[in-house]
Amino acid sequence: MNPIFDNTENAFALKTDSQLDRAYFLFKLISSQPLVRIGTAVTNFAIKAHLPVESLIRATVFDHFCGGTTEEECLPVVDKMFEKGVCSVLDYSVEGKEEEEQFDATLGKILNILHFVQEKEAIPFAVFKPTAFGRIDLYEKIGNKEALTEEEETEWERVLNRFDILCQKAHEMDVALLIDGEESWMQDAADDIVADMMRKYNKEKAIVYNTLQMYRWDRMDYLKQLHMDAKAQGFHIGMKLVRGAYMEKENKRAKDEGYKSPICVSKEATDVNFDTAVEYMLDNLDCMAVFAGTHNEESSYKLIELMKSKGITNNDPRVWFGQLYGMSDHISFNLAKYGYNVAKYLPFGPVRDVMPYLIRRAEENTSVAGQTSRELSLLKQERKRRKI
Repeated sequence: MNPIFDNTENAFALKTDSQLDRAYFLFKLISSQPLVRIGTAVTNFAIKAHLPVESLIRATVFDHFCGGTTEEECLPVVDKMFEKGVCSVLDYSVEGKEEEEQFDATLGKILNILHFVQEKEAIPFAVFKPTAFGRIDLYEKIGNKEALTEEEETEWERVLNRFDILCQKAHEMDVALLIDGEESWMQDAADDIVADMMRKYNKEKAIVYNTLQMYRWDRMDYLKQLHMDAKAQGFHIGMKLVRGAYMEKENKRAKDEGYKSPICVSKEATDVNFDTAVEYMLDNLDCMAVFAGTHNEESSYKLIELMKSKGITNNDPRVWFGQLYGMSDHISFNLAKYGYNVAKYLPFGPVRDVMPYLIRRAEENTSVAGQTSRELSLLKQERKRRKI
């Protein structure tokens, strides 16, 4: 098909010359694994030592990959992207919390974001991670069917209650809610909760969306079983499809603990798994809605072709493309130009609290073959076009 993703003028229309230079500089740094490792170590040390590095981080990597420190601070970015047809998903990217009051505070934060979603066409989804509502160790125990202490039983009830409060509110407000996927050893418990939320709140359409990480070889079987349940019990499936974000951690843990890795044997197998899931969902749009979270051009082209061949309109509300803010603008903005539903994950939060997210972004970019080099070549092409 027509290679629409090569249009750099449209892809980077919102970037000033200086922002284009900054992006080129950042991806040049990220392309070097040794530099990423050194930079990560230095940044972690500086933050733990309370050194005054926030302004430097804010002016470089934070402003490139994040929308701001608060929801309100993100709104100019949201509005600017929406002028080009690209929507935003406000992602409160604070990770690693362990205390009950922190989980309650996050629930309050996501409830607040629901109002932004309801009020602004430019923000079609809210999002959160299961570990924003409870400890990862607790999810793991539940998933392993281990006995809980009385205190842990009470703690788990609070986790379930947070999910239900949020999903019920999203249903009342008619707001779609994405629930991100995490490590495999805690995901079974999260999947069970989200499936229950779908049964309860997805009776008419997909409000609650789970996430399938398709670098896991068992995810197609999971989707097919959920589909059978949905048909039998009368609910809709909302699903975000991604390749996955924890591959190295997953493989290392499996090797260290002596069990079969949940990760596909190759990148090619992951690609096939992802594309198979996309086609399966498009074939069942009568009871499914898909958010295809991908930075892969080939998968995006395949989805475009599938939609065309199946007579699905570009702006069908049950089909969304998604990318991360600060990455793959050539996919996001060119898709939007052709009328497809596109949303950027727009992370926000206090600079120090968002650093684990930013470090993971940098590490992922160095480990995905071709991702950073493609970003660099497109930025270079646009700089040349502008004669910077």
